[in-house]
Amino acid sequence: MNLPNRLTVARFILAPVFLIFLMWQTLPHYSLIAFLIFVLAAVTDFIDGKLARKNGQVTVFGKFLDPVADKMLVTAALLGLMSMGLCNIWVVMLVLTREFVVTSVRLVASSDGNVIAANIWGKLKTASQMIFISLVLLFNELQLDGILPAGFPLALISNILMWIIAGLTVVSGITYVYGARKHISVKK
Repeated sequence: MNLPNRLTVARFILAPVFLIFLMWQTLPHYSLIAFLIFVLAAVTDFIDGKLARKNGQVTVFGKFLDPVADKMLVTAALLGLMSMGLCNIWVVMLVLTREFVVTSVRLVASSDGNVIAANIWGKLKTASQMIFISLVLLFNELQLDGILPAGFPLALISNILMWIIAGLTVVSGITYVYGARKHISVKK
């Protein structure tokens, strides 16, 4: 197994570990630990793709499992934030629906030998998810440590950022499906 694929597998492992620490709210600095794990996992996403393309190590395994690992990490974060009152349930529903639709389209296209690459909207969606979730985790830690004032509107700021993620997720899903339409046959 090449290094990019190992990084993808590491992200699969880090997603539930991240969620364990995010939910372990009796642990001192749980949010900081979750933040560090999340950032580490997000960095592996950036690095694995770059390494695979640079070193000619792009594999079918990576093409399919890299986006699944991303979805696992983001889903773990959104579910954790939702349980903390920092993400609206409808954001989670929109993000998951988009991911199921895009994954289904990707699978149907691949059954005909077509691999549909992510477009700029998909990359923007993923970047915003990783950055905004990281910010919320960091803000939560800063509020818990008393660095941010007790009246800091963390829930409001978090939910605004999560709705931006949802908006970008929907736009990226629509553009992906629209761009994939020529690779999908509904007659088969």
